[in-house]
Amino acid sequence: MIFIKFSFCPYFQFLWQAGGRLRPPSPPAIMHYSEHEAALLAEKLKDDSKFSEAITVLLTWIERGEVNRRSANQFYSMVQSANSHVRRLMNEKAAHEQEMEQAKESFKNALTGILTQFEQIVAVFNASTRQKAWDHFSKAQRKNIDIWRKHSEELRNAHSEQLMGIRREEEMEMSDDDSGDNPSKKLRVDDSALAAQAYALKEENDSLRWQLDAYRNEVELLKQEKGQLFRTEESLTKDQQLQFLQQTMQGMQQQLLSIQEELNNKKSELEQAKEEQTHTQAMLKVLQEQLKSAKELAEINGHDESQEINVLTVALVNQDREKNSEKRSPGLKSEKEALLIGIISTFLHVHPFGANIEYLWSYMQQLDSRISANEIEMLLMRLPRMFKQEFTGVGATLEKRWKFCAFEGIKTI
Repeated sequence: MIFIKFSFCPYFQFLWQAGGRLRPPSPPAIMHYSEHEAALLAEKLKDDSKFSEAITVLLTWIERGEVNRRSANQFYSMVQSANSHVRRLMNEKAAHEQEMEQAKESFKNALTGILTQFEQIVAVFNASTRQKAWDHFSKAQRKNIDIWRKHSEELRNAHSEQLMGIRREEEMEMSDDDSGDNPSKKLRVDDSALAAQAYALKEENDSLRWQLDAYRNEVELLKQEKGQLFRTEESLTKDQQLQFLQQTMQGMQQQLLSIQEELNNKKSELEQAKEEQTHTQAMLKVLQEQLKSAKELAEINGHDESQEINVLTVALVNQDREKNSEKRSPGLKSEKEALLIGIISTFLHVHPFGANIEYLWSYMQQLDSRISANEIEMLLMRLPRMFKQEFTGVGATLEKRWKFCAFEGIKTI
């Protein structure tokens, strides 16, 4: 017996060591509760890949009795995260069910396609066995064709039965869903709906009770931190008021800058208008003096010299008008003005000695009865390089005529 005992000792020792190696490893130790670990665990509960590990730690903490008045809010938020995972699981289940239905539908479509091809192949074999083609095959070929036909028919029938079975199952499921004549089934459905409603009400009741406890804990904490919170609110209110006042000041400053810019523009326009008015008045005085002297010279020297003075005076006026118009003349305002300029240019081109405004207006009245002489004269004055004004005659026979000068004006540009 002693020999047997000692001889089997190494064998038992081997079994004990092998059993130790085959034993599954012990689970890792659960860490102790702390606020930092609780925050990390709350993040893990929101992660699908780490939910199983995190829910185990949460269960261990609750069973250890880590829940107290101070930590109740954190545990409530973690339990709430666990409850939110239920909705994710239901959504995942619904997605898998939808994938399964899609897979069934694709399998049924593929099976239908395979069955259609089997029908075509069997049709080829049946056509080959007709006398018109069958007589031309050899005996060995006929034998092979007959074997192939039988095999194809067997496979076609098997696939057809499988497809019919799938369709029967679908019809049965649809009839089960649509049937409402069975009172026992209605009763089972009503009982299951009531049970689900009762379970939902129970969960809602528990959730409200936990929320009430959490609110009580929050009220106690708020009472302790009341003074500090009041100071924080006052500082926030002052900061908001200061920020609002700063934004209002910035808006007023921008408005003031825009108003100042507009005022400067108006001032510059007013100064320019005053300069033009002063220049026009000075030119008017010069013209009046020249006309006065021209009349005196006309009375003394005769008609020819007065005409030369008038021509010189008109040239000076036209030159000054050209300078002023270059400063302030805008472009053409409409297509109508372009048409008027073309017609007037043609008319004056065939009148090389010029035409007065009344003659020109009477011609334009035949084309457009709404046009006025003042409108024509303003248009001619705006284009001094195309049209120039000259005075002819003396005294009562003094007349203003407009001439077309574009061929001369283009050389001065």
